[in-house]
Amino acid sequence: MNEQLFNAARSFIRQVFDGDSSGHDHWHSIRVWELTRTLCQQEGGDSETAELAALLHDVDDCKLFGGEMGGCSRALAFMEAQGVPKERRQAVADIIRTVSFKGTDTAVPGTLEGKIVQDADRLDAIGAIGIARTFAYGGSRGRTLYDPGEPPALGMNAEEYRRHQSHTVNHFYEKLLLLKELMN
Repeated sequence: MNEQLFNAARSFIRQVFDGDSSGHDHWHSIRVWELTRTLCQQEGGDSETAELAALLHDVDDCKLFGGEMGGCSRALAFMEAQGVPKERRQAVADIIRTVSFKGTDTAVPGTLEGKIVQDADRLDAIGAIGIARTFAYGGSRGRTLYDPGEPPALGMNAEEYRRHQSHTVNHFYEKLLLLKELMN
């Protein structure tokens, strides 16, 4: 990715996620970007499109900012202001719309670049960092840590998943433990 665009994107996400304590801070986006760069080196694809999508993938996340699921207004406005060509803006927006976990409605991106960004985001959701992010998100939303009387809700569609409010430990069963089998 060209240095000027990378610096602008990094500054933008730092501003958008300033003060975030949900585990979706700008460092999450940087880790996803770094993983995307590594995966692009191994798998190929249009690295600049994938890297830009990785950096911007959460700037319109409805669980963080409200709005419609799959909206990309902030990302598109940023890219337009930076002079990113329309074709690339559309490719990045398409990746952003398909990268997130949506229960049974989770999509597999139609491009190699989208699959790479989706896998990079999923890799940051598992392991030690993923565990820490899960508990940070639950705490930021005032969720109970654990309630043995509330079993996980499995097989939710996108709308059910979006509205579902459960204790933090259930998130492992409802999403995180499923990610390994969903890798592209």
